[in-house]
Amino acid sequence: MELSVVKDCDLERYITDIMLDIGVPAHLKGYHYLRDAIMLSGRDMEVVSSVTKLLYPTIARHFHTTDQKVERAIRNAIEVSWSRGNARTFEEMFGYSAMSGRTRPTNSEYIARIADKVRLDIKAM
Repeated sequence: MELSVVKDCDLERYITDIMLDIGVPAHLKGYHYLRDAIMLSGRDMEVVSSVTKLLYPTIARHFHTTDQKVERAIRNAIEVSWSRGNARTFEEMFGYSAMSGRTRPTNSEYIARIADKVRLDIKAM
């Protein structure tokens, strides 16, 4: 099954489940920005290669804010999930976690890895 045929609400629900399992707190602005970033990246992986020129501006327009605020909010959400989230899930998804002493993934690494997982999981259905 292709990602393009999956309904937006189903895709959003699936991404939300992954984010909650990783430990991204739903009350953060970055949570919503991150979910949109993963959805956009899942549909078109090209946006991950240009987060500052394509991804952040697209999300900023959608939420009526600035690119810089989107980037910072996503970074904060990733930092919080990295330090407080489920280490086992991080190990499974990224191959490492905060427990292994590695630094957190960059915004683009984090988004790309989850988007890739979503695309592969949807194809396997």
